[in-house]
Amino acid sequence: MSASDPRPADLPECPAADAGLLPDELRAWMLLLAATGTVEQRLRSVVKECLDVSHDEFLILCLLAEQPDAGLRMTQVADLLGRPKTRLTYQIACLQRAGLVTRRSVCGDKRGVRVALTGTARERLRETSALLAGTVRQALADSMGAEQRAAVRALVPALGEEPR
Repeated sequence: MSASDPRPADLPECPAADAGLLPDELRAWMLLLAATGTVEQRLRSVVKECLDVSHDEFLILCLLAEQPDAGLRMTQVADLLGRPKTRLTYQIACLQRAGLVTRRSVCGDKRGVRVALTGTARERLRETSALLAGTVRQALADSMGAEQRAAVRALVPALGEEPR
């Protein structure tokens, strides 16, 4: 290490930022994953405090909130969230004990189970949605600088367009 070069002599030169191995699409995807990881981390504590559920249970509530009152079959929930059915059964049981979802047999299918939000869950989501949305917005703003936004826009060019 010399006075003009503060790096130890045995450390290699840092590669240039544009000399990476990943194509732009994979680089943008990795940036997006990092941003969503930041959002999930921030949401975990807010969701626990506001709704007293885990982050995975919150994802189930959000999925069901976008459905009609009839809800979804458990297999659909598992597929849409990419969760094992055994883990989902446990999470649904927790949500049912908390009074946030109902489980009903599917007519004509003795193995089928349909889950839906209760009125209590819908009300609690309405009450907390502004705070939760603000948490998401702030986490994205904090974790995505101009370079990250440009990379994601390059991945999905339509993101840069105004809605029609």
